[in-house]
Amino acid sequence: MPTAPIATPELKPADAAPNSWVDRCPSGLRPYLRLARADRPIGIWLLMLPCWWSTALAAPAGRLPDVGLLILFFIGSAVMRGAGCTLNDIADRDIDAQVARTRGRPLPSGAVGVKAAFAFLGLQALAGLGVLLTLNGFTIWLGIASLVPVAVYPFMKRITYWPQAVLGIAFNWGALVGWSAVRGDLGWPAILLYLAGILWTLGYDTIYAHQDKEDDAVVGVKSTALRLGAKTRGFLWAVYGGMVVLVGISGALVGLGWPFWLGLALCAAHLAWQAAVTDFDDGAECLAKFKANARMGFLLFLAIAAGQYLA
Repeated sequence: MPTAPIATPELKPADAAPNSWVDRCPSGLRPYLRLARADRPIGIWLLMLPCWWSTALAAPAGRLPDVGLLILFFIGSAVMRGAGCTLNDIADRDIDAQVARTRGRPLPSGAVGVKAAFAFLGLQALAGLGVLLTLNGFTIWLGIASLVPVAVYPFMKRITYWPQAVLGIAFNWGALVGWSAVRGDLGWPAILLYLAGILWTLGYDTIYAHQDKEDDAVVGVKSTALRLGAKTRGFLWAVYGGMVVLVGISGALVGLGWPFWLGLALCAAHLAWQAAVTDFDDGAECLAKFKANARMGFLLFLAIAAGQYLA
């Protein structure tokens, strides 16, 4: 009597979200959704939030931010974050194969081929362009300019111990785009908010990089976690403190009301908590603290929106 074939369990990356909605999708789609990190929305929030902050900051006094723009920025961030992850994984497929946390990702595991990944990247880029083209002309060109840091970021970890700085330049571009989408230009409040976002990314992505510091040291990948080592805690106090100061100046230039200052104080307390208590040798804790930045970012958005409404 013939025996039934033994089902081969699906290979999932070690860093894939457990029991996510992606696991319930058709099997042919799952590797592509994981390539875009659709099972881990934290990257969408961290890319989207500077857009939302700036959209709220640029709103007229006494008004809430434009809901239509917020929705567009959510869609654009979801698509472009996926495109960035796809590009990053194409560039890093050989390195990812040598790191325990990433060797099960779709490209190093063979679940997605390189040509298919490039095709998927092209589809995501076209979708992002479709969102961008709904905005004003100045913002379209500003958005196109963001492709430069996005394109070079995946290769920076081979060159410098500060790839997190390049990530900050790319990931916080929305702080410029949100303002320009509302006002059609750039102003100092948006520029200061952008610089604040870069400092924020330097902090949270250094925490994230501590998860892989042992493997990174073996394969020759550079990061601020390796560069700073035991000095990381002091570095977090500096960059998070700088972020709070720059956001405060930005809000003052616009004339935000008291809810902004209350919210900013709560955000500062949250960032101080991260800097004070994170155990940089505990990978699970580093991941949890990294993800906590989304909550802080949403709180800051509410603070800016309420401060503008009650200005």
